[in-house]
Amino acid sequence: ALWLAAAVEVYTSQEVVAVNGTNQRLKCTFSSSSPVSPQLSVTWNFQPEDLSSHEPVFYYLKEPYKPPSGRFKDRVTWDGNVERKDVSIIIWNLQPTDNGTFTCQVTNWPDVYGSIGEVRLRVVQKVSFSEIHFLAVAIGSASVLMISVVIIVIICRQRRQKAQEKRAEVPDTEL
Repeated sequence: ALWLAAAVEVYTSQEVVAVNGTNQRLKCTFSSSSPVSPQLSVTWNFQPEDLSSHEPVFYYLKEPYKPPSGRFKDRVTWDGNVERKDVSIIIWNLQPTDNGTFTCQVTNWPDVYGSIGEVRLRVVQKVSFSEIHFLAVAIGSASVLMISVVIIVIICRQRRQKAQEKRAEVPDTEL
């Protein structure tokens, strides 16, 4: 009963947004009740947004195997470390046709069943200026403005104090 309950758990980001023409690391990690075995295998597949058939992206069994054909030929590299339970890949020169869902499946004998990680990739023409970016710029600008005001106030007070000291020195010397 314990053997049937043993499974590989796969972890990925739910969604990744990348700019057209750039490279993107698709992170996939896993946990297993068994130590990493020599029979560990990793399968990456791709499902386009138009829901046409799945396409192989990458395969690992003792060593990485790039796809011999298809849209990802010469555009995908292994970026994982199985000893650290990282089975990530990098997709190079992203195109709008790469929009879709990537799946990461890991088997680690005897843990051959388990979850399949899914990453939805969105390739955009340029980075959108999100609300978080706007908030960061607003807070940064306000901070710079406040620091500038404080510095100006300090400088003005110091000049005023020096001017008062000079005025106070003049009557003392006349006496």
